[in-house]
Amino acid sequence: MTHTTIDRRRLMTGAAALSAGAIAAPSIVRAQAKKLKIAVMLPRSGFFAQAGQSCHRGALASPKVLADLGYNVELVHIDTETNADVARTQAEKAINEGARCIVGAFESGQTLAIAQVCEQRQVPLSINVAAAPNITEQGYKYLVRNFPTGGQLVTNGVKLIDAVTKAKGLDVKTAVFLHANDTFGTAQRGAMDKIFPTLNMPFKLVESISYDPKAQDLSVEVTKLRSINPDLLMIVTRAGDAIKLTRDMVRQKFEPKAIFSPGSPGLYDEEFYQAVGPYADFFFYNLPWANPKSQMTQALEASFKAANPNNRFAVDSFNAGFTFEALLVAADAFKRAGAEDGPTLMKAIRETSIKDHVMTGGPIAFNEKGDNPNIGAVSVQNINRTPTVVFPKDVAVTDPVLPMPSWQGRK
Repeated sequence: MTHTTIDRRRLMTGAAALSAGAIAAPSIVRAQAKKLKIAVMLPRSGFFAQAGQSCHRGALASPKVLADLGYNVELVHIDTETNADVARTQAEKAINEGARCIVGAFESGQTLAIAQVCEQRQVPLSINVAAAPNITEQGYKYLVRNFPTGGQLVTNGVKLIDAVTKAKGLDVKTAVFLHANDTFGTAQRGAMDKIFPTLNMPFKLVESISYDPKAQDLSVEVTKLRSINPDLLMIVTRAGDAIKLTRDMVRQKFEPKAIFSPGSPGLYDEEFYQAVGPYADFFFYNLPWANPKSQMTQALEASFKAANPNNRFAVDSFNAGFTFEALLVAADAFKRAGAEDGPTLMKAIRETSIKDHVMTGGPIAFNEKGDNPNIGAVSVQNINRTPTVVFPKDVAVTDPVLPMPSWQGRK
């Protein structure tokens, strides 16, 4: 599908002509200046506040990049308070106040609550981050998700573990899967149980261990890990429990050859880096990531720095990148549709085909369920407390470090 490119000189000339004629034809000017009003709904307080604020910073950086691409949007920022009931109520309110599209909501439970409202009101929902498979399994017609499902995360993540360890000549024979027992972690466990046996990995998954992310510490789980002593630890965490896990692994001197997340947040959060310092280094996470070699990524990074001078784009690029792309999907569809009514806008969203974008993978496009099957994962490793793309080579900026260096002696 062909998308229009804006010639900046012609755009400025046209803007001057419109200004000169504004008195004579105010209604025409207003029509040409029309914007798509988007409610950006994120958990900026409560349990998922760190991630929600990270997404929010991406939303703050997006209007400049979208405007430079010729898109016209107005963003309304709403805090869901990490509460599905609040998310549902605020979605209703946002629509009543003129929002014609919703972007959100990072966490799957809140996203499902918003999806129900959007379906009833025939207002498109462009999901930025939410992996629960059932979001697109319920037949909703007014949502799309430019984000991998839990199954995609596990499949791509485990395959990358095999590829990276083989590339570095690391011999891995046994692995343990450790996961939070929340909605996301349990879904990942289900996906791992189903998918791992089909992948023919050269290492054996000897145990899966769940934990309560709100527990005071994870010493019991780490003691069990030490007794099993796997070569590889695969983890699904959030920032808070990743901090507790790391501290207990250091305290008990549990040192596997490698620690990978096959697809989860936590390990790349600023909160994690600040809490555990040099012990945050050398963890891997296999996820879609902002392509450091993409021109659009570089444009978003420049805008991000201006909008959020006290934050690092490298740390926020996952959440910021997917939030930007959810907005890009809506803005691009609005431009092509030339209308903001729900059915027309949703039809254009379903027909999305965006080749040039921020996150790794193929064109942004949606299947009949509303998922994007073209999203691709890369391996990112913490190096000097900075998320760094290390594999594959076409997007990597440095080589992976394996085996994982000892905890002892880190400064």
